[in-house]
Amino acid sequence: MIRFLLDGQVHTLNDVDPNTTVLDYLRLTLGKTGTKEGCASGDCGACTLVLAELNPNNHESTPPLIYTTINSCLTLLPALDGKQLITVENLKHNEQLHPVQQAMVDEHGSQCGFCTPGIVMSLFAHYKNAAADTPYNRHAIELALGGNLCRCTGYQPIFNAAKALSTLSNTDQFSRNSARTAEDLLSIKPTEQHSLSDGTHRAFSPTSTQQLCELLNLYPEANLLAGGTDLSLSITQFHKALSTIIYVGSIAELQHIRWANGTLVIGAAATLSNSANALKQHLPDFAELLNRFASLQIRNQGTLGGNIANASPIGDSPPALIAADASLTLRSASGSRTVNLEDFFVDYKVTALASGEYIESIHIPPQPPQAIYKIYKISKRLDDDISAVLGAFRIVCNSQNVIVDCRLAFGGMAATPKRAQITEAFLLGKEWNEANVLAAKDLLLDDFTPLSDFRASAQYRLLIAQNLLEKCWIESTHSTDKTVASTRITDASLLAPYDLAIDVGTTASAQGDAS
Repeated sequence: MIRFLLDGQVHTLNDVDPNTTVLDYLRLTLGKTGTKEGCASGDCGACTLVLAELNPNNHESTPPLIYTTINSCLTLLPALDGKQLITVENLKHNEQLHPVQQAMVDEHGSQCGFCTPGIVMSLFAHYKNAAADTPYNRHAIELALGGNLCRCTGYQPIFNAAKALSTLSNTDQFSRNSARTAEDLLSIKPTEQHSLSDGTHRAFSPTSTQQLCELLNLYPEANLLAGGTDLSLSITQFHKALSTIIYVGSIAELQHIRWANGTLVIGAAATLSNSANALKQHLPDFAELLNRFASLQIRNQGTLGGNIANASPIGDSPPALIAADASLTLRSASGSRTVNLEDFFVDYKVTALASGEYIESIHIPPQPPQAIYKIYKISKRLDDDISAVLGAFRIVCNSQNVIVDCRLAFGGMAATPKRAQITEAFLLGKEWNEANVLAAKDLLLDDFTPLSDFRASAQYRLLIAQNLLEKCWIESTHSTDKTVASTRITDASLLAPYDLAIDVGTTASAQGDAS
C-alpha cells in the first residue's frame, strides 16, 4: 500500500505494478493527459510535475511545505508515498488560471504547446519556493528551466513570463491551503514498511536501515530504488520489468546530511540538490559542479549514493569525491565496513559491494586549508549533458611550494573513475611550477588508454586531460581571469568543438567546520 495526495484527496494504491511510472499512471489510468511524454528518459522536461513535501526544517519563519520538480517519466509509483502530487490540471482554481499560467499567456510563452505543461510546472515550483520579496534573477530561472526543452519560442517569452511573476506575491490556493495540506501529509507519512504488488512484481518501502538489511537478506537480487533517474531507464527505454524493487526514499537515516569532526557525512539517499547545498560550505567547486549535473528535475530525484553505485566511468561525482579523499560506509545484515571510494570501483560497472550490501553514507573529510581543489567538466553542452572528460584535482603544497599531497582523478578516461597514479608519483615532492607540470602532462599517456566513442575520440580525451592539468596550474598560480588562462593551454582550439573546457571553480577549496 502507498498513499499520496492528489486533487485534494488521499489516493491509496495496493494492487498496482510498481514498475508503473507516475506519467503512465496519470495518463493511462486516471486519464489526466495534461502531462506530456516527450522522451521517456528525463531529457526534455515535457513530463515535469511537482511534489510537495513537509519541510523538515519547518519553523515559524519558514513555509510548512517544500515544492520540487520531478520527471514523471522516470518516477515510479513507490516514490509518491507520503507526498502531494501536483499536476498542471491542479493549477487552475475557481475558473481562473494560476498566475504562472496567466503569465505564460500574457507573455506569449507557448506556441505548439507540447512542452508548455512541463515549463509551467517548473515555473510553478520556482514561484512557490521563492520568497515573496525575491527579485528577478535570470540565472536562477535558467537553473529552474534547465531541464525543459522548447523547439518553438526561443525561450525569451518564457523568461519574460518568469520576470512578470517576480513582481507578484506568491500567494495562491496552495498557500492558503498549506496548513491543511501539511496536516494531510503528516497523517499519511510512512511510519511502517509498505509494499506494492500486482501479483507478479513487487516493491517494498522500508522505513529503517534495519528493515532494509532484512529485505536485502531475503531478496539479495532486488533492485534498490532511490531517485530512479537511471534505474527507471531499464523500464522506459529497454522495456524490462523489475521483479523486486526496494524503495529507500522513506528511510530518514539515509537522507541525513551532517557534520562529524569536520567530516561531511552525506546519506546515500540524500538528493543531489540537498547535497549541493551542504557542499557549498565544504567544497564550493563540487557544489558548482552539481549545478551542471543533468537538470534540476534530475538533481531533485537523483542521489549521490546512486550516482556512485551506478559505477559509470563518466559519472560526474566519483572523480570529484576521489580527489577529495572520500570514503564510503557499506552496510549489510552482518554489519558495516568502510571503503575508500577509489577502491570501490573494481571494473566497468563492477563495484566492491557484496551480496546483500548497500551504500549507507559518503564521508568527505576536511580539506587542508591550503589545498588547491579544482574540477573541470568537458561536455558538448554547458547544461544538461554527460561528461566526455571530467578532471578533479587536489594539490597541496608546503611553504616552499613543494607538492606534499597530490590527487588527480578523472572520469571518461578508463573503465572506472581513476586516479593518475603515475603522474601523481612524479609530481609528489616536486615544486608546483610550469616545468614540472609540463613534464607531468606527458606521463598521463602512461596512466590512461581511453576509448573513442560518440562523445569524444581517444586522442581528444588524452589531450583534454593534459590541458586540464596545465589549466589547473595556470589558474592556481596566475590570474583568475579564465580568458587569459585559457590561452596558455596547448592546442586550446581543439576545445571549440566541445564548447570549451568549462571551469566549475577557480578558487582554492573552503574548509568546512563542524558547526
